Amino acid sequence: MSAAPAPELHDIQGLVARGYGDLATARFVLLGIDDSAAARSWLGALGPKLTASDARPQERAVNVALTSSGLAKLGVPSDVLELFALEFAGGMTTPHRRRMLGDVGPDAPERWDWGGPARPIDALLLLYANDEPTLAALHAEQTSALPGGVRAIRTLGTSDLQGYEPFGFRDGISQPIVEGLSKKGPPAQTVRFGEFVLGYPNEHGRYTDDLLLERSPELGRNGTYLVFRQLRQDVGGFWRFLDEAARGPDGSADADRRTRLAAGLVGRWPSGAPLVLAPEADDPALGTANDFAYHRDDPGGTRCPLGAHIRRANPRDTLDPRPGTEDSLRINRRHRILRRGREYGTPLTVEDALDSEGAEGAGDERGLHFMCLNASIARQFELVHFTWLNSPKFVGLYDDSDPIVGPSQPFGGTFTIQSEALRQRLTDVPRFVSVRGGAYFFMPGIRATEHLAGL
Repeated sequence: MSAAPAPELHDIQGLVARGYGDLATARFVLLGIDDSAAARSWLGALGPKLTASDARPQERAVNVALTSSGLAKLGVPSDVLELFALEFAGGMTTPHRRRMLGDVGPDAPERWDWGGPARPIDALLLLYANDEPTLAALHAEQTSALPGGVRAIRTLGTSDLQGYEPFGFRDGISQPIVEGLSKKGPPAQTVRFGEFVLGYPNEHGRYTDDLLLERSPELGRNGTYLVFRQLRQDVGGFWRFLDEAARGPDGSADADRRTRLAAGLVGRWPSGAPLVLAPEADDPALGTANDFAYHRDDPGGTRCPLGAHIRRANPRDTLDPRPGTEDSLRINRRHRILRRGREYGTPLTVEDALDSEGAEGAGDERGLHFMCLNASIARQFELVHFTWLNSPKFVGLYDDSDPIVGPSQPFGGTFTIQSEALRQRLTDVPRFVSVRGGAYFFMPGIRATEHLAGL
């Protein structure tokens, strides 16, 4: 492929270039629009204050995104809205997407705290700061600037768990290396900028949403789609299930086997060390290791189970038609996402989780504000979720879905642990993660916010 044009980082919102890891605190304000003129005026004032991808903020950052209903309320004509991706225009809660994402039964959008049919969202304000006082001041500044026709529906807080997610495992290790950004890596692991931002060639050598770019470049260029799902994690249920599954024939507890089973479900040890490289025991020295391949290093899943969460979320070199080759890696690069999520709730140790009784109450809720950026929701986020995470037939398995975020099943799930001797199977695996809210957003380029304000 020919060299891609340099990204216009000054016009791309900063969440693309970085997850603001140096800004430990964050709040996400979900907004509704009741007055179009007021909303345009607000967005026009906000645009110059947005943090761009060429900035490295040390104290605070502000980004904004809009749902399809938000764009419509700002005055984007219907014929232009039709140029956006169908999945964005239709939203996350259509009947088709409910089935695809597993948002049925207890996870049905009617039960969500936000984003469902009863609580639609028009815009999202993302606020980041280096400490809580600075964040509180930023939040007060931004919410006080909302005009009467733009209302804050809900504010979602976050927690700084020092790089670990609520189950107790290091998170955020396996991110794609993006062409045009500062971090460099091997070409085989570098994903083209157009996989994440509109207006640049993607891994197919084409432009995603090309009609939007052709007919409304002032709106589409340098924009990206943001997927947001609030995922509640049942930390107590997770560790109590594994503690029971790890007990010996005499009913005695086995903490080492409990941790090993948990690592099998995730694919990494709590430190982050991948099972492919550390199959027998946790090795903190490998806590950020990411240079491995499944087909090359563990084709049968005897080190890292075939259905482990990280193996499903990023299959690396295992994809057909030629696993273990550059062709497989090339296909994998077409389905990567940039994760930008934040945890929420207080941390819970394994010991405290085992001592807790039943599901945590609302005041004790903890989980992940999952966010990812992609140029194609369908080809990236939805394909990963439906074809890899939720599929019971992933890489030749029979009835295993993702053991961490897989869909609810009437009689519980199954998880298979491959072995060179006799494989093991965990049955009646409960659902540890539930959906509390979600929506598809478009994060426009900074100049595009000026265009929207002037509609």
